[in-house]
Amino acid sequence: MEELPVNFFWMTVNMLGDLFTSLPELLNSPQTKKNRPLYFFNTLTRKSELFVLPAPAKKVRMYNCGPTVYDRQHIGNLSAAVFGDTIRRVLEYNGFPVQQVINITDFGHLVSDGDDGEDKMSKGLKREGLTPSMDHMRDLGTKYMNIYLEDIHSLNVEIEKITFPRASDYVPAMIAMIETMAEKSYAYTTSDGVYFDTARFANYGALGGIANVEQQAGARVKENSEKRSPADFALWKVSGKGSKKIGWDSPWGKGFPGWHLECSAMINSILGKQIDIHTGGIEHIAVHHNNEIAQSEVTTGKRPFSRFWMHREHIRMGDAKLAKSSGNVAYLSDVIDRGIHPVALRYWFLTSHYRTPSNFTWEALMASQQALVRLHEKMRDVRSDEMEAAPAKFLQAFSERVNDDLDTAGAIAVLWDAVKNPDLSPSQLHAALLGADAVLGLSLEKPDERLLSLLSAPQMEQIPEEIRTLLEKRETARKEKRWTDADNARDEIMSLGYRLEDSAEGPRVFKQ
Repeated sequence: MEELPVNFFWMTVNMLGDLFTSLPELLNSPQTKKNRPLYFFNTLTRKSELFVLPAPAKKVRMYNCGPTVYDRQHIGNLSAAVFGDTIRRVLEYNGFPVQQVINITDFGHLVSDGDDGEDKMSKGLKREGLTPSMDHMRDLGTKYMNIYLEDIHSLNVEIEKITFPRASDYVPAMIAMIETMAEKSYAYTTSDGVYFDTARFANYGALGGIANVEQQAGARVKENSEKRSPADFALWKVSGKGSKKIGWDSPWGKGFPGWHLECSAMINSILGKQIDIHTGGIEHIAVHHNNEIAQSEVTTGKRPFSRFWMHREHIRMGDAKLAKSSGNVAYLSDVIDRGIHPVALRYWFLTSHYRTPSNFTWEALMASQQALVRLHEKMRDVRSDEMEAAPAKFLQAFSERVNDDLDTAGAIAVLWDAVKNPDLSPSQLHAALLGADAVLGLSLEKPDERLLSLLSAPQMEQIPEEIRTLLEKRETARKEKRWTDADNARDEIMSLGYRLEDSAEGPRVFKQ
């Protein structure tokens, strides 16, 4: 029998030692105690994986790609904040403390993921008649950052639990990262800046299984470019000449760090060299997030940069995704102007799985508001100072859904089953509603004045449960283009003495 090498023996001893050292913490982790396995789909491995907090970590470090604050954020951008907020709520529901960061990009983000084109902040300055300057750029960022924070706060994103770093405050950290990459021969200089040499990073493109990096990045290189490869990306861009020469001083000239570098520097400065969860939209996978991985792992020497990568699908409106560039947008102000509460938009976000494309319609949003009001009505009816525990069967079903890769739609269905269950006492249902609200964030415990006004609206009080059920059935049939079923539901509503009118805000029902 061949003798095993000595280093193999000691490697095995060390592995066993690490296992026994971490075993007590693993057995006493919130995940193990509650016996509620929490799974997230990991874009990096393309499979659903058990989420645990490895020893000796005491909290989950999560980073959510945030907005570029050159304008108001449309509801598709706002959904990303609700997504991150929901992940944190589910982690806390499972007993995990969380340190959450959402970045604020206030410079250097081009209108595409490429290295050339118009800068979004410069575009915002031009739109508002401001001359290009660092002060004006900072002021523009402050204005739209505050609007963004107000919007997501209206959607019940718990902003007091989140750190919101501004990219412009971390430029020295970005310069230091570039210098480290240059020292390690992963960066090279051209006449217009500094680029990352992707050919030297063997795993570039692993996120999302990008098979042909050259093809993915082909649109990012122009003719006569000094880039060694189309996939190479900017770490520093030198400013233009004359009056356009603004930015920060650096060893490579006055200019701006590359957009992709901003996230890496803020993560490294606030959360550390490695994190547990990184989120973003699916549009970030091919370029932005692969770039983050490459530059972060090269700089820190730590791998993996993030243990889990989670990406939200696009929200569509009509036949296209929501996008400012195409004018296919809706803003939270539009929602409010139609008399719809912001939390109804949050409810609508949660009615579809984050990895499934969803189609936004005003009718669907109005139906979500009606459902939200019904939940609040039920909470008002069962509210009691003497509260029993929520039924174990409900708790198990609810946790199974939210812990299965954030199946919020399934969790909402479980909640409605509880609402309609005649066997639950009022105090049991009260406990179930409170428990669900901690995860879903629907203001059931503390409705604001706008929600209270919806609860007191006479038209909501006068519509019986039977009519509401028929109305929901009709809306579902219309969405699925089952026109005969929709007409039959309408006729039944009218036969029961109610008049139905369709409006831009959605269907309205009146007693005849």
